Amino acid sequence: MKFKSEFLREIESRGFIYQSSDIETLDNLIFKKKITAYIGFDITNDSLHIGSLVQLMLLNWLDYFNHKTIALVGGGTTLVGDPSGKDTTRKIMTEKEISKNIKKIEKTFGHFINLKKGGSIINNYEWLANINYIDFLRDIGSKLTLNKMLTYESVKNRLDREQSLTFLEFNYMLLQAYDFYYLQKNYNCILQMGGSDQWGNIINGIDLIRKLLNKKAFALTSPLITNPDGSKMGKTEKGAVWLDEKKLNNFEFYQYWRNIDDVNVEKFLKLFTKIKLAEIKKLSKLKGEEINVAKKILAFEVTKICRGANAAIEAEDIANNIFNKKTNDDRLITYTVNKQDIENSYFTILDAVEKLNLSKSRSETKRLIKHKGIKINEEYFSSIDFSLENFALENELRISVGKKNIGILKIKK
Repeated sequence: MKFKSEFLREIESRGFIYQSSDIETLDNLIFKKKITAYIGFDITNDSLHIGSLVQLMLLNWLDYFNHKTIALVGGGTTLVGDPSGKDTTRKIMTEKEISKNIKKIEKTFGHFINLKKGGSIINNYEWLANINYIDFLRDIGSKLTLNKMLTYESVKNRLDREQSLTFLEFNYMLLQAYDFYYLQKNYNCILQMGGSDQWGNIINGIDLIRKLLNKKAFALTSPLITNPDGSKMGKTEKGAVWLDEKKLNNFEFYQYWRNIDDVNVEKFLKLFTKIKLAEIKKLSKLKGEEINVAKKILAFEVTKICRGANAAIEAEDIANNIFNKKTNDDRLITYTVNKQDIENSYFTILDAVEKLNLSKSRSETKRLIKHKGIKINEEYFSSIDFSLENFALENELRISVGKKNIGILKIKK
């Protein structure tokens, strides 16, 4: 359908909408006035990773069109653990661990929503911590049925595989429904957004609001973004792609986007940048080597949104120095190796430094590694077995010994 509201029109054209409830009524409402909406975030780590980036961008667009945004941090619900999309029970965390994580993540939210003008971070521990369990079961539990909960994919998938689903996790659905009810009642929040695996939880909240407040609320979910192999976006063989620069430096974050699969360029430009759609359409037509232009723009823009303009400039400068820097013979020394040789440890850092002529001998290379004298992509190399296996998925590696001895190792897939 053709939306009236700028917000829905923008996010629909960029591929954010997967499911929605009564979206025509929601559209008419948003067209007439500003609304309050929220997205919940579990706080299982001291940083969010790019698996949360679709949701953060939804908040960003909501904020852009001057609606009130709430980033709900699950100080209370994280103590329980969301079973949605999970094959096993989450590790139980302490209140102290969760509070510490929240303080570190608050900075990330500030990159996406204006906390001084309409945006807010709210912790559901404020109201969940003091709930009387008997009253909660009577007033809330009586309004939601197990029959309906058992139909949700997040539950069915676990039960179909005969994997345990604890009563603790079942309570999560009640708590999330109560969150939506509480935010509606106290903040006039009418819309909850989330990933497609949250559909059932959000619908529970809508039902609860209707039964207890006799008011209408809305759900909107976005598609889960996956890697080309079907795995969830957000993690690589080297680990999670963290949004916090203290957990992943700016250059490596930039390079993740610089090295994405060609088929994802247009989709990621739409989802993760604020570039106008007409410009994205032009960039998406680039093929072959020219597509690297689009990837560089993507990497810069995503880094700018997630880390700030200075971080994006820093990462871009490092990348340019690595891959464009000229030496006296007009180019950096390069060497190409097969990915399989790296994965099987037939080709190690010792071989790389030797082929790139960056040290006098293998014994000197070992000494340099021991004393933090060798870097790969601006990070000190310290593996005691000299393996490069953790870098096998990269396209190119910048290996440096000191500031002047630099070589490029190209990895042939």
